[in-house]
Amino acid sequence: MKASTKKTAADRPKPTKANGVKYPDIQRDLEGQRAAILAEAGVVLTNPTGLEIFPDVSDQASAEADQHFSFRIRERERKLLKKIDEALSRLATQTYGICERCNGEIPYKRLKARPVTTLCIECKTSQEEEEKTRR
Repeated sequence: MKASTKKTAADRPKPTKANGVKYPDIQRDLEGQRAAILAEAGVVLTNPTGLEIFPDVSDQASAEADQHFSFRIRERERKLLKKIDEALSRLATQTYGICERCNGEIPYKRLKARPVTTLCIECKTSQEEEEKTRR
């Protein structure tokens, strides 16, 4: 087993921005994504598309499938919104960018590509391998 090159909390760079946020660009991205999801949810709530009754069974089945698909998308957006809120909270408490599993620093490129991530790539790979063996 090779020695770990993970950085500890003492090795992490301190926030340098005036507002104390270490990743202001990622924070802006997360806040923008959050606003977009909430705006879309507002449109859905103000313009609900109730399930219509169609005389043709095929049309009715198609409409129900479309509605089911919309529900699944909204559920995914709800989960993403929760992850965004958690990431913004970690930014506020200056724990953002720290792997939940090994406490190492998550590389900026990974955070930029997947800003809601809580695991470094090594720990995420390990987690996925563990999930595969449980199936």
